Amino acid sequence: MAAERRGNSAERGYGYKWQQARAGYLRKHPLCVECQSRGRTVAATVVDHKVAHRGDMTVFWDKANWQSLCKHCHDSWKQRMEKSGRGAGCSVDGIPSAPGHHWHQGGG
Repeated sequence: MAAERRGNSAERGYGYKWQQARAGYLRKHPLCVECQSRGRTVAATVVDHKVAHRGDMTVFWDKANWQSLCKHCHDSWKQRMEKSGRGAGCSVDGIPSAPGHHWHQGGG
């Protein structure tokens, strides 16, 4: 199973220390940043890593890499982005912002 290969949540860094840090962060940042950007007020329940840490504990504990999200935002667009390896969005010129997007691959 995938969970067995990845280790349990505590082994991946989501133990007691994380739960305490998460609770403190949500107290200071109680609203979903994605919903706020769309003019909605929704309580955040997830502390998300903006850049996936992939087991790197320096990235994991970097609070500048954290954002508050509601479960819906975290489990929908954020998970799709991480699984595809692409970021969402584009520049003001309409050029996709994800470096891995096929638009940036060149070709002939």
